[in-house]
Amino acid sequence: MRALILAEARLWIGTPYRHQASVRGAGCDCLGLIRGVWRALYGAEPEQAPPYGPDWAARGGGEILLDAARRWLIPAEAGEPGDVLVFRYAPDTPASHCAILSGPSHMIHAMQGRAVCESALVPWWRRRIAGAFAFPDA
Repeated sequence: MRALILAEARLWIGTPYRHQASVRGAGCDCLGLIRGVWRALYGAEPEQAPPYGPDWAARGGGEILLDAARRWLIPAEAGEPGDVLVFRYAPDTPASHCAILSGPSHMIHAMQGRAVCESALVPWWRRRIAGAFAFPDA
């Protein structure tokens, strides 16, 4: 299953960043990538993502992303390739970014102004991990 997760996530590499989108090749944001991989693996998404502005976390949006991960994914202690990582940009802010771990030191994610890419999971990112989660049956 983890090989399927990574293969699907890599198909999204190069997809342009589009806020709230989740269409491989056309556009997605970080959550849209996770949603798209979910659809490829399981079919329909388990819940519809609520509308969210680009600055929802900065405005005290609550732990919407982390809570959704806890509802639909399986908590993972260390994180293995194929797991979803959830990040918070600052200690006192809600988690607001997610990625798929692609190896011990790399992740696949979408960031504003960039296409989906596989990048290094450098110490800056590691310090900001708020949780690691496995897809069901991974």
